[in-house]
Amino acid sequence: SLGDRARLHLRKKKNQKGRIYLKQFLKILYLRKEKNMKKEKIVQEFKDIKELIYNSAKTYANNIAFVVKHQEGKNKTYENITYKMLLEQINALGTKLYSMGLKNKRIAILGRNRYEWALGHLTSLLGGIISVPLDKDLQVDELENSLIRSKTDAIYFDEKYIEKIEEIKNRNNTNVKEYICMSKLAGYDDIHTLKEEGQKLLEEGNKEYISAKIDENVMNILLFTSGTTSKSKAVMLSQKNIASNVYAMQRVEDIKSTDSNLAFLPMHHILGSTCLIVMLACGVRTSFPDGLRYVAQNLKEYEVSLFVGVPLLVEAIYNKVVKEIDKQGKTKLIKNAIRVSNFLLKLHIDIRRKLFKPIIDQLGGKMRFVISGGAPLDPKIQKGFIDLGIDMVQGYGLTETSPVIAAENMYKSRTGSIGVPMENVTVEIVNKDDNGIGELRAKGPNVMLGYYENDEETNKVLKDGWFYTGDLGYIDKDGFIFITGRQKNMIVLKNGKKIFPEEIETLVNRIDLVEECMVFGMPDEVDKNDVKLSVKVVYNKDEVIQKYGDISFDEIRDIIWDRIKNEVNTTVPRYKHIMNMILTDKELIKTTTKKVKRNEELKEILGH
Repeated sequence: SLGDRARLHLRKKKNQKGRIYLKQFLKILYLRKEKNMKKEKIVQEFKDIKELIYNSAKTYANNIAFVVKHQEGKNKTYENITYKMLLEQINALGTKLYSMGLKNKRIAILGRNRYEWALGHLTSLLGGIISVPLDKDLQVDELENSLIRSKTDAIYFDEKYIEKIEEIKNRNNTNVKEYICMSKLAGYDDIHTLKEEGQKLLEEGNKEYISAKIDENVMNILLFTSGTTSKSKAVMLSQKNIASNVYAMQRVEDIKSTDSNLAFLPMHHILGSTCLIVMLACGVRTSFPDGLRYVAQNLKEYEVSLFVGVPLLVEAIYNKVVKEIDKQGKTKLIKNAIRVSNFLLKLHIDIRRKLFKPIIDQLGGKMRFVISGGAPLDPKIQKGFIDLGIDMVQGYGLTETSPVIAAENMYKSRTGSIGVPMENVTVEIVNKDDNGIGELRAKGPNVMLGYYENDEETNKVLKDGWFYTGDLGYIDKDGFIFITGRQKNMIVLKNGKKIFPEEIETLVNRIDLVEECMVFGMPDEVDKNDVKLSVKVVYNKDEVIQKYGDISFDEIRDIIWDRIKNEVNTTVPRYKHIMNMILTDKELIKTTTKKVKRNEELKEILGH
């Protein structure tokens, strides 16, 4: 065998031949392991979420589904809710909701990520009640408008937002009849008391909720898009949409029943709520964060091994690790260690997690897999995690596609790409330009039913079963998809050259003094028919003080402008050179899902 030959030649000190045989031997072992892993990836597909949850309650009955932290002052206690207990609580709450006349009705959810949010959402789905997740950061008027537009009959609310709820209740403009608090609160029904009352009804033989049939093809979730440029649209999703996407994600991503997940993505966002169900389908343990400032603490506290986040957060976590390495004066040492471990990886010898254990310990010690979604990720961040022995992939999708259209996995990954289409999704690029760049469209069981009460907008994006994303990109010869930018954000110069601001923004954001930025076309003062490529930069105050001390605003401007000219303009063609910069320390205007509101920023910049 190759292994015997390798040993023989290495013993005889014929190192060259021995190494060749050893490399071939290890490669075969690796390919066999990869093939076996792929063979073992057997995933059951469910037609609806009710089937999925019942299966998990049986398969993972005693696994912990959720960890709930109770804190009074400095005292902390942890409540473990198993999969069996979860189903029992869903059925108890659902039975009570039916008895309150909420069968076939609509229930909104407003609150932070917490167990009661998940319980409320799942109870609606398992009973065919339409779930309407709402953004907790909406202003009262926007919140009221969402409740009116969605024709909501009841709402679960977090006690933290009682002032908003009281104001809406007093205005009495909505159809909401039942206000259910997520904790015990004077004057309101609460989710826990309703659950207890529902349990009594079950014991008395009330089986109406448990025996409810689910129609997987009708609207069961109504989700508002972030509406970056106009009034948000309400997306109608069915259980088939969600279940098909959960199945597709299970097929390609390495999620294990032994994993511990921190539910950081807002659950009113489609990626957050679908990931919640993916974790439950896989038997994973989920805990809830205490807030952005406590992420590092929560990673250790819950021994998190699996983390799903937006690039902004993922990059912040990685940069914190890099800064700590730099602070300890170990940057050169780590770079050399990475070079050595990457060389060994070519021989299929993986020592990364042992070699970089002190760094992984900063992330709680158990972190093994990071998934990024919601926006493009800087390839350098992805490579940085992988170099340390933490697998990382990114995916792409929209609310309208439940959400994932394409994703990388540990077998199919290419720098700068969003991966390949999900197994049950077809992707095409249409209306291509001379460079092969065109609009991405998708077809599959995950594509929405349409926009609620908005046929005009629905017909713009849904044509012959295809969903037109509005994103521009191309597919390479191996089937990897690359997104170049949003169609509506594209900057077209007078000479016909096209610039995707997202591409330039990635380069500018790599400058350590830059907190965030937005690239745009500023009307040219000389030629009114042309635009001058410009950037608005929000600088990082802490980074500036740490590197340069107390310097003036003009000095900060000069330093950053010089770095843009030397580190960005020199790496792109001349027509993509940034010609103008606006500097500020004020955060860019964003949606609640942290996407920059480009139109509002432009209005502010241009003084309109």
